[in-house]
Amino acid sequence: MKTASSLIGLRTIFLELTLACLLPACLTFQSLQPKSFPVRAAVDPSVWHLVWSDEFNSPDKSPIDATRWTAQVGGHGWGNQELEYYTNRIDNAYQSQGSLVIKAIKERYTGADNVTRDYTSARLTTKGKFTAKYGRFEARLRIPFGQGLWPAFWMLGDNIDSTSWPTCGEIDIMENIGREPAIIHGTIHGPGYSGDKGPSSAYALASKKRFADSFHVFAVEWEPGVIRFYCDGVLYATRTSADLPDGKTWVYDHPFFIILNVAVGGGWPGNPDATTVFPQTMLVDYVRVYQRANLQPAAEPR
Repeated sequence: MKTASSLIGLRTIFLELTLACLLPACLTFQSLQPKSFPVRAAVDPSVWHLVWSDEFNSPDKSPIDATRWTAQVGGHGWGNQELEYYTNRIDNAYQSQGSLVIKAIKERYTGADNVTRDYTSARLTTKGKFTAKYGRFEARLRIPFGQGLWPAFWMLGDNIDSTSWPTCGEIDIMENIGREPAIIHGTIHGPGYSGDKGPSSAYALASKKRFADSFHVFAVEWEPGVIRFYCDGVLYATRTSADLPDGKTWVYDHPFFIILNVAVGGGWPGNPDATTVFPQTMLVDYVRVYQRANLQPAAEPR
């Protein structure tokens, strides 16, 4: 029987030989594809304790929990040339089998503001009900797919009404555009670095897999001076003030609220086409927020 030390030695030799053979191919892959491997060690998860959550365990066809969420309503494009009308109807957001369902439907709909759109969906926010300054923000999601779909799990600064966007700050924990079914994006936006100028990183699944095929856990760990982006426990990006353009301000030291939505169309994903199937749903198993018992300015993970 081989000893533990001899097994470790053999495994080390095998890994070194394998890496030596694959290194050129890996370098080529990295230059063409988003990162799908950890770039730094994750912070010890035992330091976090739960402070807020929604597990979506109400009976089937229950509406959203109004003590936690508000359904934003409107069809004015939301600054992104989006095509959907967000409603507060149970048709577009409800609980079922332990998940929140956000459903994007192809239908002609006219809202109370007399705006008419050809799609409906839901955009849910904790604004005015829950905010937090720093913490681990996590959701387990199964996202939709298809050209023109744009599911997101994200946050905005709670001072948006007084300072406006992007001065309030925005943290996009997970965004996906339907034409990239295996890729999600994590981004920050602030004054002077918003829109396509926001520091962003992508995470890719292995070949031929889609995020729509199963649930995945998306999270950020947000602490003083640092925001870390995770997918399924893999740390794929870390943002600090060093990532901002010269002279721009880090605007992530005040409370933020949470948003879940599925947009249809818009400047980034483009519009649905003949290949896009409706309805499409995003399933949310849970949303959880954790905080440290004794928060200290965070050092960069090594």
